[in-house]
Amino acid sequence: MFSFTGHREDILKYSPWLLKKNNSVKTVEVIVGQLQSKGVVAQLKGVNDRNEAEALIGWDIFIDYAKLPPAKHGEYYWSDLIGLQVENTEGILLGVIDSLLETGANDVIIVQGEARQHAIPFIREQIILEVDLTARKMRVDWDADF
Repeated sequence: MFSFTGHREDILKYSPWLLKKNNSVKTVEVIVGQLQSKGVVAQLKGVNDRNEAEALIGWDIFIDYAKLPPAKHGEYYWSDLIGLQVENTEGILLGVIDSLLETGANDVIIVQGEARQHAIPFIREQIILEVDLTARKMRVDWDADF
């Protein structure tokens, strides 16, 4: 599996997992796991052979948000940023955060506007000027035409 936790193997600290695919949802318990190559492998309770494991390919893994440690000051969980309205310094609403990408150099927020999509680097103080989770807004230094 591929994990979006800070350290990939950290996904193993959380159990149970909520698995989702299309309209199906199931809960699984993690027995043991480890980092392997560029991903993580795990043994799940009730998954006893290769065929049962292969049947889980393509399922998304979620964990209970309440089990996450509080984010440090100035840090955010990606899930907290999804849906924030993004406005630039000129007061133009660019859209809402639809998703985020990890690029290696810096994360990128994908902002879906009415007419276009913006890919904005998540660089604090230079581009990301303010994040207000309570008001569900983000202010950025970003040209509306870019």
